[in-house]
Amino acid sequence: MNTFQLGNFTVGSGDPFFILGPCGLEKEDFSWRMARALKEIADRLEIKFVFKASYDKANRTSIDSYRGPGVKEGCRILSEIGKELGVPVTTDVHTPEEIAIAAETIDFLQIPAFLCRQTDLLAAAAKSGRPVNVKKGQFLAPWDIKPILEKLRHFDCHQFAITERGTTFGYNNLVADMRSLPWMREQGVPVIFDATHSVQRPGGLGGTTGGDGALAPVLARCAVAAGVDGVFMEVHEDPSKALSDGPNQIPLSEIEDILKRLLAIHRAAHPGS
Repeated sequence: MNTFQLGNFTVGSGDPFFILGPCGLEKEDFSWRMARALKEIADRLEIKFVFKASYDKANRTSIDSYRGPGVKEGCRILSEIGKELGVPVTTDVHTPEEIAIAAETIDFLQIPAFLCRQTDLLAAAAKSGRPVNVKKGQFLAPWDIKPILEKLRHFDCHQFAITERGTTFGYNNLVADMRSLPWMREQGVPVIFDATHSVQRPGGLGGTTGGDGALAPVLARCAVAAGVDGVFMEVHEDPSKALSDGPNQIPLSEIEDILKRLLAIHRAAHPGS
């Protein structure tokens, strides 16, 4: 298994880590509130925690949808959060030019699913020296990640993970196939399960994406039982007011109980790990 260091823990060491945070960087004070609240929960539960928020939602359905503060301002906010709270931070990157900026302060560079095969983007991420998380495209089978991994290795990157976030299932729908998790891990790469994006209904509300956020914890439980190296869940203090992906996000008030159940499932399904 390809393992690597992220903050003060090792990815791929047996116990899952958790990527948590809102979909987008909304207002700066909101981002700090979310980060502090999640850090307090992570400390109580003694879990490995990475804070996530996107500085640019570049793949919105509508031209009128909120995108974010942009790469420079967004990375400043994330960097300050990471330093003050002592947690690794992650965010999406969309171009080699953005990677050059983000790699200065962002601990874990995330390649969006729709861009997962873009060679120039993978090359820039690989050469940045930062660990890389590639989201498997909704259009790919589990075994189709092999060329992606080969590209990263070709550019001398050996610190990377792959994220399952559902596969296109007809129109405006995704399905999460739990078989993909062991199939991808067999290729020697740490696997993360993205529970909230796996319940998306892309474009399902016409001008925006819909989703079944209440099902995200169900899929997360299945993934932890199956065995994953990380779990990704977007969390918002009030999903009904979120500026992006509200239907998929988990309310902040519920996340601690969800995490407790996931930890209990991990201990029962993987004793001694």
